[in-house]
Amino acid sequence: MRFEWMAFFAAALVSGSALAQATKPAPVEIVAGKQYQPLSPAQPTSADAGKVEVAEFFMFGCPGCYALEPHLQAWLAKKPDYVSFIRIPAQWNSVAELHARAFYTAEALGKLDEIDGPFFEEFHAKGNHLDTEDKLAEFFGRFGVEAAKVKCTFYSFEIETQLKRALELVERYKIRSTPTVAVNGKYVTTGSMAGTYDAWFAIINELAAREHAAP
Repeated sequence: MRFEWMAFFAAALVSGSALAQATKPAPVEIVAGKQYQPLSPAQPTSADAGKVEVAEFFMFGCPGCYALEPHLQAWLAKKPDYVSFIRIPAQWNSVAELHARAFYTAEALGKLDEIDGPFFEEFHAKGNHLDTEDKLAEFFGRFGVEAAKVKCTFYSFEIETQLKRALELVERYKIRSTPTVAVNGKYVTTGSMAGTYDAWFAIINELAAREHAAP
């Protein structure tokens, strides 16, 4: 599986779990090709005027995405107001495709904020991979969504359209591993390029600030 987390986490173990407990100041300068990679061509975004889109390409079954989650949530709580954050699920295997359907189903039903964190925990901490429609229906039921409603939405035209769009974005952004973060359709950055979580979010913030300040 194409998870960049292996190299990313190996570095953390060698440095005494630096990723989880990074305290070094963020780099003042970032260099293209090192801390981030420019996209060519740049891609259009869905952000409103005056906003800078930050997109996480992820999979619920990705260990690196799971490890990133608490740091991501902490960043979201204090991100600049001009940042518009979205998630785009990669669909590199059948389970990931099923999970992408679940992600967009939860969004369509207004349950995404409730389900995101527990979904990660269910897969990684509890060992329930939510790899069948019945398991997903039971999971959604814990959040007050009837199984019939889940199944009705699961294969709706809306969800099919979003899945197709996500597939296209993964290709257009040249995503090869998860988690990968794209900033305003112009740059991508990964954990291994940053080295620590603190540095990674400093890179994201710097790129977003540049885009926000651009004429």
